[in-house]
Amino acid sequence: MEYLSTTDIALTVVLVLVAALFVWLSLTMAAAEGAVARVTRASLNNLILEVQTDSETSQFLKMKKIDKIHRVQRLIANRYATAGSCAFFRITCNVLDGVLVCSITSLWGAPLWASLLVGFLFAIIVAVVSVLVRPRTAGMAKPVDIMLAHSRIVSLGCHLTPFARIGSEKSGKSQGRRSSKDSDLSDDEELEKIQLEQGKAAIDRLVESNDFDPEVSEMLRNVLTLSDTLTREIMVPRTDMICMERDTTLASALKLFSRSGFSRVPVIGEDVDDLIGVAYLKDAVRATAFNPQALDREVESIVRQPLLVPESKPVDDLFHEMQRSRQHVAVVVDEYGGIAGMVTIEDTLEQIVGELEDEHDRTQRSEPEKVGDNKWKMPARTPIADLEEIFEIDIDEDDVDTVYGLLTKLLGRVPIVGASAVTRGLRLTAVDSAGRRKKVSTIVVEPAHVEGDGEDSKTSEEAGDDIAEDDSTASKE
Repeated sequence: MEYLSTTDIALTVVLVLVAALFVWLSLTMAAAEGAVARVTRASLNNLILEVQTDSETSQFLKMKKIDKIHRVQRLIANRYATAGSCAFFRITCNVLDGVLVCSITSLWGAPLWASLLVGFLFAIIVAVVSVLVRPRTAGMAKPVDIMLAHSRIVSLGCHLTPFARIGSEKSGKSQGRRSSKDSDLSDDEELEKIQLEQGKAAIDRLVESNDFDPEVSEMLRNVLTLSDTLTREIMVPRTDMICMERDTTLASALKLFSRSGFSRVPVIGEDVDDLIGVAYLKDAVRATAFNPQALDREVESIVRQPLLVPESKPVDDLFHEMQRSRQHVAVVVDEYGGIAGMVTIEDTLEQIVGELEDEHDRTQRSEPEKVGDNKWKMPARTPIADLEEIFEIDIDEDDVDTVYGLLTKLLGRVPIVGASAVTRGLRLTAVDSAGRRKKVSTIVVEPAHVEGDGEDSKTSEEAGDDIAEDDSTASKE
């Protein structure tokens, strides 16, 4: 190898410094590319207020910081063009690094193939370093700090690449309605969306590390999906609601509270859509515990104003609203103002931690069980075909498929524990409930004797009248 002149050595030093500068610029642009998509206008406005109210900073420093913030605001005004400029310079710097290293090796007398190989390997090394250092991850973690620190050089890059703005405009048009919806997001919605994406990515990294409790990670995932779940997906539909009429006495209301297992029951007028309010077991007990004469009062005297929520409300917003208003139950209304169902604060919590059951909840039996002479206990979901086979009868009901559906049709309302009806010489009695929603889980089926002892001699209409007299409830359409 020939000795290089002083000029060649100086040129080599300059090329090495320029290559190092391009490496730094590549990493910087990668960090800015990851940060620009996660800086919101709201966060910058809040930062301006913090700077202006900082009494320990001089006015000169305040103006410099505010100028930087204004520069970042201009950058995120078209964040897609800014990200495109950063990506362009990042790739360009990696290519130029390889070219400079190739030139340096050629200057030192290396053959062409060796120069090309060294330049290529150096470009690969820079790419590997950028992956190991993960500048984009740093930009995601502290996006505002990254953009403030490099706002000047990013602005210069945007001015040198006006074609990036044109490309962003074309890509924005091709995204159609979805991109227009995203651009119409308010500052708070934009910030919430960005934080949600960051949270999902962080949980994914924790789960992949295998050092995280799977149950905890599942709950964290559920928390982040609350905003994607609507109230209509977790509510109790109106067909399963237990209601009481406005003229129901407090004595009958107390019986309904006890038999249904619910402590909050809607009070209605002519139908379910005529909602009067919600009756609370605590209020009924408070009104009658020391005043037996109050048992004859109508339940309308103790109703409370219901919390009404739309069925399209996200579950996380519903949960926070119920927290703020200190309401544990809400009535869900549809787009036409009708009653769509009910939802409780426990319904929202179950979306995070799973099904909640207490010591009174019972599990359903999987198969019908014979408990006496021609007397059977059947799960509510037992098919009518099994009932016909056990009692060797034909029940011609095409619009219902289960024993629970048959009892509901006979009563004309949602059955609760103790409800009874007769059909085809068989008496169906709801005897057990399961789950937090207290839905009937077990039905006793036995022959209905029209002659003999008291309870078995009742017809279906008489049994239904007794139930209505006790609780005055109906789940009406």
